[in-house]
Amino acid sequence: MITQELKQLIENALEGAEVFIRDFTGGGDHLEVNVIWSGFQGLSRVKQHQKVYGLVSHLVGDGRPVHALSMKTWAEAPAELARPADAYYGI
Repeated sequence: MITQELKQLIENALEGAEVFIRDFTGGGDHLEVNVIWSGFQGLSRVKQHQKVYGLVSHLVGDGRPVHALSMKTWAEAPAELARPADAYYGI
């Protein structure tokens, strides 16, 4: 499953990162990736996204497993991801 592969790629590259993935369509090709990693501290949001996208870009785009990828990144866990209603993010 591509969601598990993405999760593993990011967690292996960013030691200590928490990765949550949501499949928008159920087809596995329109995903939202949420990454919490203390290493983002001090980086702009653009730099944070570039760091993650650089790890997974070979899986995203035409003819690849992921057609659309939305991303959110944080250096610390936001309160909205801690709510029970957001349990669907976990893999």
